[in-house]
Amino acid sequence: MANKLYQDLDHSRYIQEDDDGETWRSPYRKDYARVIHSPSFRRQQGKTQIFPGHESDFFRNRLTHSLEVAQISESIACMLNAKDPFLRENPIDPRICFTAAHLHDIGHPPFGHNGEEALDECMRAVGGFEGNAQTLRIITQLEKKRYKADVPNAIERRAGLNLTYRTLASVLKYDTQIATDRSKANKVQKGYYECDREIVDDIKKAVCPGVDFSERKFKSVECQIMDCADDIAYSTYDIEDTFKAGFLTPSKILTFDQDVMVEVAKEVSERVEDPDFTANNVTEIFLDLFSEFVLPPEDLSPGEDDSKAEELLMSLSYQQELDLLALDGNLRTSFTSYLVGRFISGVRIEIDESLPQLSKVSIEPKTLREIEVLKNFTYLATIRSNRVAVSEFRGKDIVKAIFEALDGEKGRLLLPADYQELYDAAWNDETRKRVICDFVAGMTDRYAIEFWSRLYSDSGETIFKPL
Repeated sequence: MANKLYQDLDHSRYIQEDDDGETWRSPYRKDYARVIHSPSFRRQQGKTQIFPGHESDFFRNRLTHSLEVAQISESIACMLNAKDPFLRENPIDPRICFTAAHLHDIGHPPFGHNGEEALDECMRAVGGFEGNAQTLRIITQLEKKRYKADVPNAIERRAGLNLTYRTLASVLKYDTQIATDRSKANKVQKGYYECDREIVDDIKKAVCPGVDFSERKFKSVECQIMDCADDIAYSTYDIEDTFKAGFLTPSKILTFDQDVMVEVAKEVSERVEDPDFTANNVTEIFLDLFSEFVLPPEDLSPGEDDSKAEELLMSLSYQQELDLLALDGNLRTSFTSYLVGRFISGVRIEIDESLPQLSKVSIEPKTLREIEVLKNFTYLATIRSNRVAVSEFRGKDIVKAIFEALDGEKGRLLLPADYQELYDAAWNDETRKRVICDFVAGMTDRYAIEFWSRLYSDSGETIFKPL
């Protein structure tokens, strides 16, 4: 007989709590409530997704992105429950997937991946920095919801939101401990911090009791669903934002610089493990997706004849029809909705009957190619464009300058009172740097700019405004 999808210890917590008579509310619903009422969740509204929030109230930020990922995660869980015979009897709890999506980006520092790189460079000799690792740290330590009893040290007594182990498992994307000394590293390493290894071990023991993870990686089914939903949201909503911003139109995409298309093809080829994937395949996928809304002439199918394709793309009338997908608000949102539905339907699950909680969730190959094309093209054509790069470059310098000031002589005096207490309780330089890193990582983009201005600019804020 197959094992259960959920174990008895899944809903246990690091610090055990009474249910206060709330038999009407499951432990996972309590987790969700704690997440959406937490400051870290709210701060995502001040962190950039692609375009700075002050540029337009249309563009996504980290908070609205997380809400969209949550809806997709829940939809995937419900779809799999309905389609798979095992899950019809042992359903995935959509609430855990929903909560995981709300959590998945709270560890991101100000200014997105540039801020992440900046903090990692500042921390490489003492454990590094990584957004997913920081998410785990925030919910297990930094949030001010629960404390351990009879623990005098200000650092060690923190217990964060004290979520259930199954919810914690849903955000543990990378079962790899980040190297403590990464002085010679040149990029961010995915994983969890060495100082958080104990909580990771506790999560594994609760979700998969008695399992030896020396030969396999740990990633819960809910975490995999959230990961698929994140890719779907990233690939669809980000390109909608670029359409709205005027950075791209469908006709521009289909006639884009060939060097970029080659680079996109290279990235997608590695991700989908298809060495024969080419720049022509990138164009074909876009033409196929656009054709669901703007049909090409009947005598032309994607990739059939290069000369015909060039003739089609040179047709002004066809370009104008295509570009309505970007210019017409109704068509634009309908196109995005179509893509989300198309990609959700491509999610699959392979039940592991010996460990159902680690069953493999994946995206079927054709859909994965489409998602990866959209993701990588948006990144290369927009996020790495000079207009966006200028803003992000400044952000990286701001984060590093703040960290260096706080880590300098008498830098502790620049910290808020609660962080000064943590800094003074630290037992070595590594722990003190981690306290500084936690403070900077929790900043929104606007707060980081304001803090930097108070340190370095002639037009800094008044001293009467609290830090």
